Amino acid sequence: MRGARPLFFASACGGATENHYFCSMMWNLWHGCHKKSEGCAHCYVYRRDAEFDKDSSQVTKTACFNLPIRRNRKGEYKVPPGTFMWTCFTSDFFIEEADQWRPDAWTMIRCRPDLHFHIVTKRPERIARCLPDDWGDGYENVTICCTMENQRRADERMPLFRSLPIRHKAVICEPLLEAIDFKGLLGEWCEQVTVGGESGPDARVCDYDWVLAIREQCIAASVPFFFKQTGATFRKDGRTYAIPRRLQMSQARKADIDLMHNA
Repeated sequence: MRGARPLFFASACGGATENHYFCSMMWNLWHGCHKKSEGCAHCYVYRRDAEFDKDSSQVTKTACFNLPIRRNRKGEYKVPPGTFMWTCFTSDFFIEEADQWRPDAWTMIRCRPDLHFHIVTKRPERIARCLPDDWGDGYENVTICCTMENQRRADERMPLFRSLPIRHKAVICEPLLEAIDFKGLLGEWCEQVTVGGESGPDARVCDYDWVLAIREQCIAASVPFFFKQTGATFRKDGRTYAIPRRLQMSQARKADIDLMHNA
């Protein structure tokens, strides 16, 4: 498989354990998004913002925009070297409204090669036009993940995402809403496929057979596979279970089906 860097396998507390990063931290440099596809129907950002009567469709720059380059009184970076940065998880890094702020974000990312920035998007069609001039085939300290929650979005997004000049790419099928056939497009370009069910009220079903089918495709393509969580409504062997939020990750761990190395 391309590259020597082992990819992330999130721990139950949300950290990146397999990469041996010093710690992990959220960097939500802008907030707000527009629902893009079927997986967005029960978006946790919209759900949480609604509790405070906040409009999640308004994209705004946040107070922690410059977090990676903040320094303490000693002149040291407040974010320590070796930190895994979960980047823009209350928006989409490539959303149109952030075009004016993104160049500064790339500058900060470039200034901190000692951090790793993990970006998830549902907008692969916007990636190429939003990359910095010195991007080349990607920054070593950036992983870009594309979500594909059903067959329609896999067919739409994977061929484009696969073709983009990104050094570290991964695929996320969460919330997994149906069986997905990647149609032989998985390969060494993809450093991991993450699968998970939907959480929260009104969560749609995640079927274990769909999870296993994606795993088999990962085995065939020698791509690492990570079963992140069952989701709140989980079907196995024809029976549907309501899984409490606190158990969704641990139940996925008990399945013991992750593939952390080439199969």
